[in-house]
Order: sequence, then C-alpha cells, then structure tokens
Amino acid sequence: MKTKKSMKLFNTTAEIVNIEPTIIALGNFDGVHKGHRELISRTVKSAEAAKLKSAVFTFSNHPRNVMSTNGIKVKNILYADEKAEIIESLGVDYMFNIPFDCEIQHMSAIDFISNLLLAKLKMQEAYCGFNYKFGYKASGDIETLMKESIKKKFGIHVLDPIKIEGVVVSSTRIRELVEAGEVDECMKLMGRNYTVGGEVVVGNRLGHKIGFPTSNLIVDETMVAPSNGVYITYCTYSGRSYPSVTNVGVKPTVGEFYKNMETHIFNFDKELYGKTIRVEFIKKMRDEKKFESMEHLAKQITKDCIMAKDYHRKKSGKSSS
Repeated sequence: MKTKKSMKLFNTTAEIVNIEPTIIALGNFDGVHKGHRELISRTVKSAEAAKLKSAVFTFSNHPRNVMSTNGIKVKNILYADEKAEIIESLGVDYMFNIPFDCEIQHMSAIDFISNLLLAKLKMQEAYCGFNYKFGYKASGDIETLMKESIKKKFGIHVLDPIKIEGVVVSSTRIRELVEAGEVDECMKLMGRNYTVGGEVVVGNRLGHKIGFPTSNLIVDETMVAPSNGVYITYCTYSGRSYPSVTNVGVKPTVGEFYKNMETHIFNFDKELYGKTIRVEFIKKMRDEKKFESMEHLAKQITKDCIMAKDYHRKKSGKSSS
C-alpha cells in the first residue's frame, strides 16, 4: 500500500534551503480550479517519472493587489489553508507560497528565472498556463521562458486553456459566477462547491424570535461574496456537514445592517457562538427582498426552508424529517 506523502510548505524565500531538484508548476492557483489541477497533476506525474521533487510556486498575496493604483482588490476564492490542503492532496512535495513583496515586484523577468526559479528553487522543468506572466511589470511571458530554457537548459511545458461547455476555466470566471449568485455553476469549473467560513458572531437574534435560529458570519472583505439572496447550503462544524439554508444580505425588512451571512442548520440545536464553521453554497433559491412585515418574512422563510429541505432530502435519498 502506497504511503501518502506530506507536502513541505515554504512561506518565505529565507526558508527555502536544502531542497532537492524540482519540477515546478508556476501560477497564482488562486482557485485551484480544474485547469490548475490538470497543470499540477501533470507536474507531479512528470516529477515522479524523473525521480525529482514536484513543486508548486505561487504567491501568498495577489500581485495585482500590490500593484493596484485604484484601490480595487482582487477577491480571494480560497482561504490560505484550504488552498494548501488541496494542493497537498494532489501529491505535491514542495509548495513555495511566498509573499509578492517589493523585491519580487521589481525583479526583472530574467532575474526571476535565474536567481529565483533556477538558483533558489532548483528548477529542472516548469509547467505553466498559456497566459503566465512574471517579472517586473509582468514583462516576462511564455516566449521569455522558451528563450531562457534553451540558454539555461531547463524544460518548459505550456498548457492550453481548458474549456468546459465552451467556457475557459479561469479564476476570473469563478469570481463572476459567485458574485452573480450562480454558485451551482462553480462545481463545473472548480470540481467542488464554493465555500466561505469564519467565526460565528452574535446577531440580533431575530431568527430565534421567529423560530429559525441562525449562525451569523460577518462577510470577509478579502473573499469574493455571493450576491444577496437565499441559498441552499451545507454547514460544516467540527468535521461534520449539516444540511442548511443561508441568507446572504443586509436584512432590509429588519433595518439597515452590514452584509452578512445567516445560516439556519436543520435538525441542529447546538450553540455555535464563537465557534468556526464553513458554509458550502449549493444553489441560489431567490434574491433578497424587503417584506411588508415580519409576518410576511416568517412565511417566506418557512417556504425557503421547505424548499431547501426537499432539495437535501432528494440529494441524500432520505425521507424528510
């Protein structure tokens, strides 16, 4: 039986010492979507065949957020630990997850290859996507890598874009889907459902008053957030997944609030304040709206719960409780 290997994670360039020669997947891998997974899987197979270490080189922060001049930030699709877990599950030996700092930002494309990839990371071969850019002001591209590979004798493999139902799989497209509330389409591109998490905070306890207690999460401003509305979800707590329904929004019927996420977990009576949960978005049922009264809101929530329970029941093949 093959023993599962553990991945070594490097969070700074200073930590990268005494490593073995590598075959590296280059990219942001901010969604570790199906295109990223294909790239990484090919890297791992190639490294195993060559008896070298497989590696992923990425940044812990998005380069565009460092270089942004208009204040608009690229939102994360994955949490850092989630990203590392997925990459490790693909059989990678080394993950170089270093910050895109001033030194990296101003490094020329040639120095990036020579001083970082070759000298520091001991790269023998590289795998990257068709649109990979690197170096100062993104001056390095596939052509640069090709030319340098001949001069410096390293291998380069460039993957064409992966399409699903005619759509190019990309992190940009995934962000668009989440922001539009089309979370059910994420599975096709990511191979998993879009998930957010955090610590449960005290809300206004309105849900308890009308018979639908909820666990409240403040929207993480660094993460891409689903559009306001009601979603069929799963809630993971302490390693177990529970059927649930989630409202994302500002609660217009009640008053004016910051955008948050309220999750009602079916057949669950534990107190979760201060606990960490993750909410997995399956499908949007409706947009958020302002109701005429709390009574009308309660009736709609009842309908939402019936619909969500029915979905979960059909998916699990169990009778509704």
